[in-house]
Amino acid sequence: MSYAEDELNSQPECWIRAVETAVRHRAVLPAPGERVAVTGCGTSYFMAQAAAALREAAGQGETDAFPASEFRRHRRYDRVLALTRSGTTTEVLDLLAALRGTTRTTAVTADPHTPVTATADDLVVLDFADERSVVQTRFATTALTLLRAHLGRHPDTAVTDARAALTADLPAHLVSRAQFTFLGRGWTVGLAHEAALKMREAALAWAESYPAMEYRHGPVSIAADTTATWMLGPAPAGLADQVRATGATWVHDGLDPLAGLVRAQRLALAVATARGLDPDRPRHLTRSVVLPDAPGAPEGE
Repeated sequence: MSYAEDELNSQPECWIRAVETAVRHRAVLPAPGERVAVTGCGTSYFMAQAAAALREAAGQGETDAFPASEFRRHRRYDRVLALTRSGTTTEVLDLLAALRGTTRTTAVTADPHTPVTATADDLVVLDFADERSVVQTRFATTALTLLRAHLGRHPDTAVTDARAALTADLPAHLVSRAQFTFLGRGWTVGLAHEAALKMREAALAWAESYPAMEYRHGPVSIAADTTATWMLGPAPAGLADQVRATGATWVHDGLDPLAGLVRAQRLALAVATARGLDPDRPRHLTRSVVLPDAPGAPEGE
């Protein structure tokens, strides 16, 4: 079993612990009414998008999401929340250092023995969700579960649905599809982006992601009998029939959307295995992006 598969399968138990952690760290997580920005890079940025949309939908206050390299530093926030599994990513550390003394910052990380400990004002450690695989699975969903629980938006069914996502068969012939499109609405748009990223990272697969209502505005033109379109969360009326009419495979499992992401992670690993790839060592990637300390160095995670 790969590290990625083992870590993927441990997510229900990690989520249970994340809910308990949220209660203990309520004081350092965004309070109702605060103006907040959530940031990260790569997978963490997509979780930031989901968290920001959830917080605004919950009526907790204006919430933006940015990649750390594209943060709007001229804007003023009551708190900046940074998601960083490794605690070593250059752009996140640079941003937290720049904000120090002007904006309260909280970092959610898996490793308390990294530079982020000294850079953020407050820290939430999810060391039980740390990972050995380069490809993120459980840290990402555990961090988002922490924030869902903090917002009162973690349903009792989420863990049960995650367990079902780990055991239910994937749709027939899905592994052999040539192209995958993931769709979301509201907070699940971030999940769709993350599902597509998992397919690209782990399986080198052609994968795209869109807000569901935007899919009709051009991207549906690639749908065919060699493609699959996967909806995370409630689907717009009529979209399933439109996709099926193209000959594409329509996937909509009705699970809690975060559990649906777990199922999409399973698909990414299944496609990787079918293609003879090692998901623990994806091409051209490392566990953390640490950039050289040189003028003009590019920024990104």
